[in-house]
Amino acid sequence: MPLRSADSGKVPRDAVHHPLFARYYARISVSAETKLGMGGVRDRLLAGLSGRVIEIGAGNGLNFAHYPSTVSEVVAIEPERLLRQLALEAALRADVPVDVVPGAAEALPVKSEAFDAAVLSLVLCSVRDVPRALCEMRRVLRPGATVRFFEHGAGGGRVMSYTQRGLDRTLWPRLNGGCHLAREPVAALRDAGFELGPYRQLLMPEKGPRLPTSYCVLGSAWRPRLSETEAASEQDAS
Repeated sequence: MPLRSADSGKVPRDAVHHPLFARYYARISVSAETKLGMGGVRDRLLAGLSGRVIEIGAGNGLNFAHYPSTVSEVVAIEPERLLRQLALEAALRADVPVDVVPGAAEALPVKSEAFDAAVLSLVLCSVRDVPRALCEMRRVLRPGATVRFFEHGAGGGRVMSYTQRGLDRTLWPRLNGGCHLAREPVAALRDAGFELGPYRQLLMPEKGPRLPTSYCVLGSAWRPRLSETEAASEQDAS
């Protein structure tokens, strides 16, 4: 397992524990592969990736079957015990090497600048500290590395926005594994210093009623390469 440096702190083995939600999510996510077309979304999310990839919040490992053969290794971080066990089973069926690791997005148990790409798939809604998690992701990516993201968040008109915020303040996070409906993943990536590539808004499901979870975004970003000033500063520090 790729480890963090000794001074970076310890990561609890089970940083998240939502056993009831995990069972529910495992069932509905599998059915969504065909009913909502999630399998095709995963293909688009992961197409063209190569090298070493870190997937943050791997859930039950449904992305693993969609990684292209150009990926040399996937390190999949999953904090919830039941979902991690399902991810381990999915890793055994994957066509690329997958190492499933316990850990939290806010304290990734891997070394700095160790990965060529990162994948975020329906995870930013539930992390406890989004800026810290994205700072950690930036730490573990090499300069110029790619980020692929598929997230749901704020969307719709005034009534839907009010509904999303109201649910976030009440029972929704408690019933859904810490999920928040009104977060803005694109803005969060921009604020964390990532350069945005192409992205597009999606509705899930594409047809039918608009739900608080329907407003999704699929796209890419990258960690900027170091400027001359930053490179000199890092060289001095070393």
